[in-house]
Amino acid sequence: MAEHILSESVVLRIAESTPEQEVLKAVASATSIPVVKVGTTGYPVLEPLVLLTKNGQTAFYTSCSPEEAAEIATTLDNGNLRIEDADAIVEHPPERPYLPVPDLWPLQTGARTVLRRCGWLRPTHPEDYRISGGFETVDSDTDTVMSAAHSVTGRGWGDAMTNTPVGTSWNRSIDADGDPAVVVNAHGSPGDRLLLESVPFLPLEGALAAAQAVDASDIIVYLSEADEQALECVTATVENLPTTDTMVHVVTGPDEYRAAEPTMALEAIEGSQRLEARLRPPTPDIEGVYSRPTLIHTPRTLAQIVHAASGASPTRIVTVRGDVQHEATIEIPEDGSLATARTAVTVDGVFKGACVGGQFGGLTPDLDIAPTPNALDAADLGTEGIISILNEDRCLVAHVGEQSRFARDENCGRCVPCREGTVQLTKLLREVYDGSFRPDDIEELLRVMQSSSMCAFGRDATRPVATGLDHFEDEFVAHADGRCPTGTCTTEPQHEVPQ
Repeated sequence: MAEHILSESVVLRIAESTPEQEVLKAVASATSIPVVKVGTTGYPVLEPLVLLTKNGQTAFYTSCSPEEAAEIATTLDNGNLRIEDADAIVEHPPERPYLPVPDLWPLQTGARTVLRRCGWLRPTHPEDYRISGGFETVDSDTDTVMSAAHSVTGRGWGDAMTNTPVGTSWNRSIDADGDPAVVVNAHGSPGDRLLLESVPFLPLEGALAAAQAVDASDIIVYLSEADEQALECVTATVENLPTTDTMVHVVTGPDEYRAAEPTMALEAIEGSQRLEARLRPPTPDIEGVYSRPTLIHTPRTLAQIVHAASGASPTRIVTVRGDVQHEATIEIPEDGSLATARTAVTVDGVFKGACVGGQFGGLTPDLDIAPTPNALDAADLGTEGIISILNEDRCLVAHVGEQSRFARDENCGRCVPCREGTVQLTKLLREVYDGSFRPDDIEELLRVMQSSSMCAFGRDATRPVATGLDHFEDEFVAHADGRCPTGTCTTEPQHEVPQ
């Protein structure tokens, strides 16, 4: 096969996220043309996805069985492109470096900027990435990269720099004493997992650029031990990175929600058996991993910095799940709307609202909100790129109760506002079922937790309840009167919240 995939005039791409790779195996044994495994597009409903490219024309075949894919490949082997059976056909320049997006739901939903290589290139092959314009920021001057870092903030990317330009953290590391390090915090997010499995060179390019900007000698890629496929992909990618003076290490942490919190991630990287949040100040960019100045960014943030350095506008990568038939990971431009998320999935039942921002996301009855840092902050929506769709059968009192109990059971226990606050909050919510709804007491407890918790875990744990009271207080009142509007609750919440 040629050095890079784009030089092949005839090629068959297979996108399937299952580790068995049954379609890939069936096709490889049925044809003599080049067959390659590409990363997933972010839409499991389309997979296994077969893309047949011949002389600037690509046919898309969705949900292919191994037998169907082998038959398609055999036909191509005989010189024919089975257009009549394709779900979509796209004509494009023969060496197009990005996925040619067809008029095919849900692939055409939203934008494809950061995700444009997903489903088109081999994830761990550096020449595929390089020929598509990759590694340019590694060769850029530091001023360009620093300017890009100052142009973006991390709200919506799961980053610790939620409302402050990322470059602010970089400046603190430059001014701090010690040898800086860069941590790629890829623990637990489906959007980050998609990047690491489909286009891992992109966030690692961002990490290399960040390391050069702050003169860091080490990059640490930190993942959950449960993300085996991403771990395998990243490990292979690290071996194929451009040669620099920066060492790149891959480290895993426990499969626990709190292990993604930035300072607890540092504890896991250092090998601590008990994960506890660290006191701040000093912030990690001044004193982080092994007491070194440390930048901590998610793969999504680092990917955005790479694109910002080339002049691109920010986007948000969002995974849509919850009461839907299939989850999807989409990209929404900042001048777009979170309502795009609803068009990427099929809602089970009638839409009631959404939890925006992951485990401790904010509740909203309306997704007509711009995915900008200011708009997300004003709506008190979470910092993680997850939207959980909630249908009309979803009891929102039960929803916030489950989130509160999760916070009570999973916090690290180090600070009183979080440790005791989540216990009291869960008790106050449980009392609603006993006929005692005390909104003033709940709001005062939320205020204390928000203002005095040591880390984001305790502060964010208040968001589901706060936004639930803002938008759905009538459901709390109804429960205190002994009635669940959805008819699903008796004396205990019945729903489990999508994780």
